[in-house]
Amino acid sequence: MPTKILLGSVVTLLLAGALSACSPLRVINAVTPGSTSEKTHDISYGSDPRNLLDIYRPRDGSGVAPVVVFFYGGSWNSGSRSDYAFVGEALAARGIVVVLADYRLYPQVRYPAFVEDSAEAVAWTFNNIQHYGGDQKKVFVMGHSAGAYNAAMVALDGRWLIAQKASPTSLRGWIGLAGPYDFLPIENPDVRPVFFYPDSPPQSQPARHVTSSAPPALLVASHADKLVDATRNTGGLAASLRAAHVPVEEVYFDSTSHASLIGAFAWPLRGLAPVLDKVVEFVDSDGGRNQSGAHPPR
Repeated sequence: MPTKILLGSVVTLLLAGALSACSPLRVINAVTPGSTSEKTHDISYGSDPRNLLDIYRPRDGSGVAPVVVFFYGGSWNSGSRSDYAFVGEALAARGIVVVLADYRLYPQVRYPAFVEDSAEAVAWTFNNIQHYGGDQKKVFVMGHSAGAYNAAMVALDGRWLIAQKASPTSLRGWIGLAGPYDFLPIENPDVRPVFFYPDSPPQSQPARHVTSSAPPALLVASHADKLVDATRNTGGLAASLRAAHVPVEEVYFDSTSHASLIGAFAWPLRGLAPVLDKVVEFVDSDGGRNQSGAHPPR
């Protein structure tokens, strides 16, 4: 297939909101260069068969690098870390060690099992990432959609990392992309059974766990998001964090949808919005503590 037609197909699929389907993700990964990272696959971080993670390391890196643990979306009932290789490749190309982790999904489990898995994956990273060129003192957690919820819960609700003998205060920051942080009562029929609707626990909402000790946050969303209300979720959580005097950067894009916000990490779609640049800038600035700037684009 000619390159222009292939890339046009990728854009069309993503802008149609089809990122949750398998085929567009495979197209993105097929056109994503894989020469900028060294990869280690299928590392077990827990006892369940889905408790596996992959690591992407900068191929030309020297010394230790900052780390991003990434959780994908899929309404907590679908998804695979292999579908998001393009995220690992994109960040590794910018000098960041990336951990892509699977977690248990509905109907195997319901809330809070996937949060427990996410915390276990982050704790594993604290304890082991130095063996893969990562700086265990510069770990960030990031997610898209349902994965952003997982990241938020790990960063804001200390119960989950404490159960793993770790703490959110060890995180240098967290990044939420189009995340649902305050979504009761649940309207999405695919999500209702995951959170025991109509008896969804109020404490399942990240917005309930904002404290002044929370790590710095970068919250990114799309004005055109038709799946997750950006005003209520991203805007509301950002306001709560500011009220608690937690450093937070709030960014919205007009040219992305819920799906293409994460798709913009892939080089064919980076022209949609500088999502990758914002994430790298946040990590390189140590969650805003150091404003020296980000690595140059590659």
